[in-house]
Amino acid sequence: MNSLLTQVKFDRKGLVPAIVQDDRDGTVLMFAWMNREALRRTIAGPWAVFWSRSRGALWLKGETSGYRMRVRTIRLDCDGDVVLLRVRDAGAACHTGFRSCFFREARRGRWSVRGRPVFDPKKVYGA
Repeated sequence: MNSLLTQVKFDRKGLVPAIVQDDRDGTVLMFAWMNREALRRTIAGPWAVFWSRSRGALWLKGETSGYRMRVRTIRLDCDGDVVLLRVRDAGAACHTGFRSCFFREARRGRWSVRGRPVFDPKKVYGA
């Protein structure tokens, strides 16, 4: 596992961007950051772990909402500075309740919401 980590180019803050994609249909679900420990835990599996910059702590995706992501594959881009996780999504990736964080689309000069939330964030996270 150490040889896998040594090939990743973490930025000066010790982070690497991670793109998360649904393994079944290819939908881009979210973008997050990983530090060395988050990536190590994700490689060890089976769940996706990230680094929360706002909390300054490791973050097991879905620990509050229950929508965990089981990692199927982990890829590293050609420059070694971006990670791509292909996951089996347990329903919703976005804290707003949508399946994907990318639920807004530019249409006719404005952002339009595409799709419907999977869950109500007020019920999951509180008011």
